[in-house]
Amino acid sequence: MPRPTADQPLSEGSVLRTPPELTADAWRRAERRLLAKMLGEFAYEEIIEPHPLAPPGPDGAPYLLPLGGPGDAALRFRARRWAYGHWQVEAGSVTLVENGGAPRPYGDPLDFLVRARPLLRLDGDTLGHVLRELTRTLAADTRLDATALTAAELADLDYAALEGHQTGHPWLVLNKGRIGFSAEDTARWAPEARRPARLPWIAVHTSLADYRGVHGLDAERLYRGELDEATRELFAGVLRDQGLDPAAYLYLPVHPWQWDDTVVPLFAPAVADRRIVPLAPDPDERLPQQSIRTFLNLSRPRRHTVKLPLTILNTLVWRGLPTERTLAAPAVTDWVRGLRDNDPYLRDECRVILLGEVASVTVGHPVYDGLPEVPYQYKELLGAIWREPLSHHLDAGERARTLASLIHTGRDGRAFTAELVARSGLDPRDWLRHLFAALLPPLVHFLHQYGTVFSPHGENAIVVFDEHDIPTRLAVKDFVDDVNISSEPLPEHADMPDEVRAVLLTESPGFLPQFIHSGLFIGVFRYLAPLCATQLGVPEADFWQLARAEIVRHQTRFPHLKERYELFDLFAPEIERLCLNRNRLHLDGYRDRAARPHAAVHGTVPNPLHAEPPHPLAAG
Repeated sequence: MPRPTADQPLSEGSVLRTPPELTADAWRRAERRLLAKMLGEFAYEEIIEPHPLAPPGPDGAPYLLPLGGPGDAALRFRARRWAYGHWQVEAGSVTLVENGGAPRPYGDPLDFLVRARPLLRLDGDTLGHVLRELTRTLAADTRLDATALTAAELADLDYAALEGHQTGHPWLVLNKGRIGFSAEDTARWAPEARRPARLPWIAVHTSLADYRGVHGLDAERLYRGELDEATRELFAGVLRDQGLDPAAYLYLPVHPWQWDDTVVPLFAPAVADRRIVPLAPDPDERLPQQSIRTFLNLSRPRRHTVKLPLTILNTLVWRGLPTERTLAAPAVTDWVRGLRDNDPYLRDECRVILLGEVASVTVGHPVYDGLPEVPYQYKELLGAIWREPLSHHLDAGERARTLASLIHTGRDGRAFTAELVARSGLDPRDWLRHLFAALLPPLVHFLHQYGTVFSPHGENAIVVFDEHDIPTRLAVKDFVDDVNISSEPLPEHADMPDEVRAVLLTESPGFLPQFIHSGLFIGVFRYLAPLCATQLGVPEADFWQLARAEIVRHQTRFPHLKERYELFDLFAPEIERLCLNRNRLHLDGYRDRAARPHAAVHGTVPNPLHAEPPHPLAAG
């Protein structure tokens, strides 16, 4: 085949395009922010230990971080310290000093990783992969910058649209690596792309696929609710035209990327013998959310949200759907909802919303599923979970936002929470009282009454607001992945089905409160308290006293649980420091493993909820 000459144009399919948001200025802004975050989170996890150069003042203190290496390089920056050992590094303050010269502005996190490699104790393999994930995260940040909105504009968005403006995990530095996606994939499927899509479906023979549903929801009823009659008949016709019996197949949506990258290559024998048959997309438009594998239905919001596996590495784990957990999801939903529905306090007073995973189709791999030693990513390849839609549970005038949105800052530098407080008309402390009253009682009650704890991090916990933007109640999701129970037998667990007991993670009673500390207090409130101090005039000590007062109020309401308050102690003077960035840098790196990794533990941090408040601030 002759090669094209210089005067011959390339075909349209060969044209290379640069993302328009990827400019030098946007890149530098993203770099400075991410370097500040990196220094703060690495210092929090004691991966690095900056030295103070002067006593702290109202705006923090100057710090020095020797990097070693050629030129005896060091970083200088300003930072404020907050509860739980939190560091807040001022992005524009970072300077580099080397060879005894004058400090010069510095904002390159990629260069920092290379310079600080001995200090960070990074081996070559890990460093190479970290640089890749970091670069991809920065590229995603430039896209978010290009379409960033003010806090007021964000407050006007609905739940689905607001999700597309979030900046990712606040604690993890490498929070948008999405290893496996190309640049085009990211532009198409990342939540910040905000591009609705119609999802294709597949039919899978029941020799490979299993259906599970909550009580009263069989597969036929699910499909009647999710697919109109014309679409169901279309799917059945595709199978009949190939001489196949529709009654022998289960239907499920599939992520187009997963079909192309994983299903066709790894399930090729099943595709070849038509145990897996591709179908058309259904008519509904869906939007990917922050978890990237979860899609909300925009066309018919009262239809279920779908959660689909993606064999990409993002925020520590491969984003598949574990076979055993997918099978058990509806049973876990029935059990957790049963606790709520039989408890008048949770059901009628807290009115906590549990977004149940009500149905699932699991497709096991004929070879990988029988090999316990293979990497876990190969056991999470194909399936779907249908979750109850949030809109179905909201009253007239109510609206919902993920907890993560409360720590977001708009393009104008105004905290999203500050905007909501202003719209509510309440004093900031009163608004926080409402927030804590919405979030903490149901979480604490599940923990102490039932020895059951959710992981209420920013993406799984949802705040419901009234028409005045005042927090009123809590919604939670992702039960099967993020519910843990006490390893010490409790009477409340006596009737737990074996299928549920087999998949729920267990922890010792002393560790169980850690999920509320790490998911909510450290994962969200650690960032929210400084925003309230700087933008709402609520001192950090007052913030934590208000939170403590709400827990004490609950304990006073239920004195018969006194032994449980001691068993599951939220007020211990110290808690273990869970570390997410250490996991990537030092514990697991990028190696394949047979089980999903867990957060690293390194030392302890003081618990700001431990001390009694010095004054009755939060008594009202």
